[in-house]
Order: sequence, then C-alpha cells, then structure tokens
Amino acid sequence: MPSFMKFATAALAVAAPLVSAQTYSDCNPLKQSNCPADKGSTESTLHFDFTQASALEQWKTTAGTVNTGANGAEFTLAKKGDAPTIRSNFYIWYGEISVEMKSAPGTGVVSSIVLESDTLDEVDWEALGGNNAQIETNYFGKGDTSTYDRDTWPNVATPHDVFHTYTVKWTKDQMIWSVDGNVVRTLNYADAQGGARFPQTPMDIRIGIWAGGDSGNGQGTIDWAGGLTDYSKAPFSMYIKSVTIKNDNPAQSYSYNGNSGNADSIQVNGAGVTARSTTSSEPASTSTQASTSASTAASTEASTSAATTLATSAATTLATTTQGSSTAKSTEASSTAGSSSGVSPSSSGAAGSSGASSASASASSSPAFNAASSLASNYLGPISLMGLITAMLQL
Repeated sequence: MPSFMKFATAALAVAAPLVSAQTYSDCNPLKQSNCPADKGSTESTLHFDFTQASALEQWKTTAGTVNTGANGAEFTLAKKGDAPTIRSNFYIWYGEISVEMKSAPGTGVVSSIVLESDTLDEVDWEALGGNNAQIETNYFGKGDTSTYDRDTWPNVATPHDVFHTYTVKWTKDQMIWSVDGNVVRTLNYADAQGGARFPQTPMDIRIGIWAGGDSGNGQGTIDWAGGLTDYSKAPFSMYIKSVTIKNDNPAQSYSYNGNSGNADSIQVNGAGVTARSTTSSEPASTSTQASTSASTAASTEASTSAATTLATSAATTLATTTQGSSTAKSTEASSTAGSSSGVSPSSSGAAGSSGASSASASASSSPAFNAASSLASNYLGPISLMGLITAMLQL
C-alpha cells in the first residue's frame, strides 16, 4: 500500500486523497531527459547517531520539525496535517541500510522508512500505529502501481514500545529485509517481473510519520492504515535512534544514460571509498594514529633493509629503483581508475564490503612501501654506487 512521502507533501495542503502508492521525483529519467545527477557520497560507511543534533547535518527536514534527544530523532504527529519528515541529502547505489526505530502508536498513524529513486523504484518499512505485533515490508519498481500485492507483514514484538533494528540489504541480485538481524523476507531479482520491477537505481532515504487514517484520504488508504486517526488522542511520536548505511558504490554523483531506468544505464561519477561516523571522531583518530604508526614503522624498516642491501650491491640498488618506479606507476594507475566515471556496481553487499576493505588496505600500505623504495633509490642508491666505484679505483 501507499508510502508516506506522497501524503507527507499532501498533508501540508490538508491531506489529499490517495493518488499513488509512490512518493515523488523531482525529475524522472524515465520521462525526462537531462535530469541533473544525483548527489552521492564518497563514504562507503556512514553512521548517524540521532541522539546528537549534529547527526541531522546530512539530512534535510522536508516537512514539520524534527528534534533530537535521548531517544534519538523525534517525529511527532500532534494535529491534522502534521507529517514531520527527513530525507538524506545523498543517494546510495546498492548496499545496506539499518534503522533503529521505535514506531508510533495511534490508529491510522504510519511510521515509515523509505528508499526512493528518481525513477520511483521504492523499498519500504511501514509500521501501523494500530498494530503492535507486525510491520509491513513492500517495494515498487519504476512507479508501477498496477497492483498492490507486494507487501508482507512479518511479526515484530511490540514495535511501539521498544526499539528494533530494521535492515534492508540491497544488491543487484536480491533485496533482503531483516529485523534485529533475523531475515524476514527475500526478494530475488528474477521474481520482480523478471527484474523489470526490481529496484535497481540509486536511492535516497526518507523517514517520517503521517496519518494514513486521516479523514481526507481515500477509503482504501484509511482501511489499510487500520482506521480513522483520532487526533484527540495525539500527540503520537516515532523515534529514530540511529541510521547506519553501507554504500557499495561510493561516488560523488550518479547519472542516467538514456531513459531505460535499468541498472546498466547508471553512471558512477567520481567514485571513491572512505568511511565516516557522525557520532565521534575518536575512533577514526585512533585508527589514523595506528595506521600512521604502522606506516612509519614499515617505512623505517623498509628503508633500513634497503640501505643494507644497497650498500652491498649496485645491482640490488638498480633493482630496488626499478621496483619502486613500477610500484609508483601501479599505484597511480589504480588511483586514476578509482576516480574515473562509469564504475561497475558491486555484485553483492559482501563483495562491496570486501572491495572497500581491500582498497582501504592498499591505500594504507602502498605509501609506506613507496616511501622506502623512493628513499633508497633517490638517496641511498647514488651513495652506494659511488662507494663501489671508489673501491674499484683503489684496487
């Protein structure tokens, strides 16, 4: 059934009737050409701790007011027309999204987590305020609302009373919904009309609360939401404690080639791999310090070893110089490839994670090796060669 963003917008104009199950797109590449590129993130991992106000810095409040506190970001529906909503200011393309949420009570009140693309590919979690034992999973492909038979209702223990972690793992082959680490639904690419309706284009994340049971909505929406919303029992509040995102294809932006809306039409611009958390810089600082120490130690050890070897033989010096030059070229080529457009998507979440780790390890180890070989070839090599020539002249 319908997702909240259409109604979040309509609520500001006093709850319009049901028009579509989908949210909205500023420029739909299926229908329009030259749509602007979608802003991405060059960070492979992002964590937002919504007990801290700073966590909202990469999110836009598109309706109402959202405050942060001990329970996280608070989304409160206090009266008719309220629909507080936030939207990430970046898109991701394949990966994993985990949201720690305590949904709102209240008949007809809907707590929603939605992934949405410009082509109206959509993935949903929606909790109904009148149902404290289940949550809905749903998806749409390319704005197709010809049927409403894609939803499932897995059991969840008292979602209005306690926090649960709702996760979507999204790859080019599968969509997997999990609650607290337990898989509750799997959608294979081929099962979505042979892939034609499988969500496969870059999406942003939209989180909010709305009144599906508002009297101004269509009867079908009201029935789905569980009945009419009684505003005399308001306020109704949903809480989001944290959001963790793993992006399999980090990039500065994503753009569409043509109007197919298929995965192979997506171009990745300015790809890169970094990791970041909005909660604290201390872990990153500690990691940086450890990396720097390890790099320095490796460099010192390599330099010492290179000096010993070079003092022994001019041939070894030349070999080391050649190896250092080759490594530098290899590193430069790798760096250039990583920043080029049209990078192929990761085949799975696990592969994307592994690729990020591999790239990160390479980035941290290469400078230490190159620094040692460069030092040896540029400074120690000539000294060793001069020593060898001097010794031969003395003979």
